[in-house]
Amino acid sequence: MTARAKHFLLVLAAFAAGLAVFLAVFLYATGQLTGGRAPAVSAIGGPFQLVDQNGKQVTDQDLKGKPTLIFFGYTHCPDVCPTTLFEVSEVLRALGPDADRMAAYFITVDPERDTQAAMKDYLSSFDPHLRALTGDRAAIDVAEKAYRVYAKKIPTDGGDYTMDHTALVYLMDKQGRFVAPFSLKRSPEEAATELRRYM
Repeated sequence: MTARAKHFLLVLAAFAAGLAVFLAVFLYATGQLTGGRAPAVSAIGGPFQLVDQNGKQVTDQDLKGKPTLIFFGYTHCPDVCPTTLFEVSEVLRALGPDADRMAAYFITVDPERDTQAAMKDYLSSFDPHLRALTGDRAAIDVAEKAYRVYAKKIPTDGGDYTMDHTALVYLMDKQGRFVAPFSLKRSPEEAATELRRYM
């Protein structure tokens, strides 16, 4: 057997092993390896009670009735958060009138700085369908725990700080159940087409 053939077989074996691991994880997460019951550790989402940029109370019950996109971030974020919210805004624009049948929330991980007024001002740069949610530290902690969000304050020079945090966009169905991380690495039109399947 030539060295080239051995290399090809090695690459093929590695691909097959990776595929097997992916399928096993997928089947386990969807409950197909656990007798139809998805494992408890895969549960994402749960009760929370926050307020939007206009002072209106929003709870997990408000997620029911429409498919929802949820993103955790903060207004002082230098790059990931504004980029993600811009991309979500582009998807909502691509939905056209169907955007009224969606919900999209930006939940802060930095409630100390992200007041209702700060969130309202920040959202003025994005699609009007987006709502920003904040609350006291305890309420934000509850939401972060429900969505398995990692967020940590990182001190910077001059006594300021930044936030290290999970940067997933969560797709929830009309029953308020987690579907999957929502990919923005495609055209807004392609992303909008996927969202329409959940309406």
